[in-house]
Amino acid sequence: MSAASWFFILLALVCANLPFASERLFCLVALRTPVKGVMWRMGECVVLYGVMIMVGFALEAHGGNRTAQGWAFYVITCCVFAVFAFPGFCWCYLVNTTFTS
Repeated sequence: MSAASWFFILLALVCANLPFASERLFCLVALRTPVKGVMWRMGECVVLYGVMIMVGFALEAHGGNRTAQGWAFYVITCCVFAVFAFPGFCWCYLVNTTFTS
């Protein structure tokens, strides 16, 4: 289960930073505006957080019995996801000089 844990952590890092990597929606779909707004990025983060949670549940079910999670689990994983997104946020809004708002 150790390899699955490292895969999940790497997936969380990628999912958290993906919204800040490109001006395209999910790095695939071009938007009408040249600059993707903060709300688009936060929406992507919410969707990718859901994807990360579903993959985590699938990995847990594959490794054994899936345990029920309470509200604290989702609060903690959301906070960890936000911390993982910090490098992408800093690069996009603090380092990247092509950003215009």
